[in-house]
Amino acid sequence: MSEHFEQGFGEKGVQSSGEGVQKPKKKRSQIAKKGINRWNQDLLKRVLEGIEDIKCEQRRIRNKLDRLGGADYSREEVERFAVLDAVDREILQRLIEVGVDGALPKDVAAEVNRRGGYSLRYYDVGRRLVRLNRKLQNEIDKRLFEKRGKRWALTRFASEVYGASIADEPTAAEMVVLDLSEEEADE
Repeated sequence: MSEHFEQGFGEKGVQSSGEGVQKPKKKRSQIAKKGINRWNQDLLKRVLEGIEDIKCEQRRIRNKLDRLGGADYSREEVERFAVLDAVDREILQRLIEVGVDGALPKDVAAEVNRRGGYSLRYYDVGRRLVRLNRKLQNEIDKRLFEKRGKRWALTRFASEVYGASIADEPTAAEMVVLDLSEEEADE
């Protein structure tokens, strides 16, 4: 007990006085709490979510305009939405050249490989066509290609955008009739 008296605890006691007001602790920033890298990741996530919201709103507006009949898509817009690289562009060009009847994926792959020096297989072409359709479907709710049997051909939307008219081009049955009439004309 004598120890307490020597230290001065016994007589005075602990009292808090109003004279020395303590400053509040300085709050730590988010950077100090999480670390700079984690904070930058959080900010990036917020920005990307905001951009995605804007893209969704644009899609909604485009779909509304399309339903009202006020949406005209140019070749450049369609390619910006769907086409990613030169290979996609070559595949699209080949199918535009083929026309209404369409082409087998193996024929498209062979032609694209011959032109550009790529090493595509038939299943690469099919996968790329499906991806192009999906990307355009997500953006403007339209498709570029459709399957006709085992062949891939341009849809009516794509033929309107790229200037190839489905109604103007003859079908396979009409081609046979035209070939026969040319043979008769030669005789």
